[in-house]
Amino acid sequence: MGSNPAPDPLVSVVVTVRNEAPHIGQLLESLADQAGPLEVVLVDAESRDGSREIVEEFVAKHPGLVRLIERPCSRGAGRNTGVREARGEWVAFIDGDCFADSQWLKQLRASFSKTSVVAGRTLTVGKPRYGTLERVELYQQGFDVTYPSCNLAYPRALFDRLGGFDPRFVTAEDIDLNMRAVAAGATIVYTPDAIVYHHMRGNFVRFLYQAFWNGYGRKQLTEKHGNLWGRYRVRQLISGQRSVIAWARLTAAVAGYVTRVATGGDRRLGPGIAS
Repeated sequence: MGSNPAPDPLVSVVVTVRNEAPHIGQLLESLADQAGPLEVVLVDAESRDGSREIVEEFVAKHPGLVRLIERPCSRGAGRNTGVREARGEWVAFIDGDCFADSQWLKQLRASFSKTSVVAGRTLTVGKPRYGTLERVELYQQGFDVTYPSCNLAYPRALFDRLGGFDPRFVTAEDIDLNMRAVAAGATIVYTPDAIVYHHMRGNFVRFLYQAFWNGYGRKQLTEKHGNLWGRYRVRQLISGQRSVIAWARLTAAVAGYVTRVATGGDRRLGPGIAS
């Protein structure tokens, strides 16, 4: 008789939330539809819009699925808190303004290995003219390290060995973690059938605000890891700006980058400094 297949590993889905009342219910319902075994560890960073109450109602209807932790924190620090409380062999990250396809965890699991980070495909819902804009890709040792942490899974052992997210980052803390993972010998496996849907910013001002802080985070990456411009596909980046909105986003990101330069940055962020 053949041996029984090994059971699927427990996956801890870690979510950080602050004022996501319009979306958090949809996210939690999408997680309840996932193939187990799983747990959801949700860190609420002092929401003031009723998000916590929505989560508490969901917890009452689905006992044992979600653990709610309330703590003021940045996104990276909140994820670290969630992982510390997690019990899973794997940790998967998704954001409060997202929701998962019903096959999300099943598809992520299909790519699990002890030496790999697994990145899914993130699709934008909302205003199409915003959602068509591409990520500004950054490569290290042949791997795209810009896959966002709204659709990313790490072996718990690797995450712990890397020290988790660097809480000093305003944005780009996921890129920093991916860079450190690759430098430590991990690979990044892209799994396009593991789909997460991300709600686009509600208006153009918020869209540019996010672009500004993304640029700020890219400068933080340079402060920590050294000059990265040789790893960007700059020509491809410039040629891809074919609309007014694309150029507006790029301009806002450059403004964020320059602002970080002008303010002198954080001298603690330097090459070789561990998180």
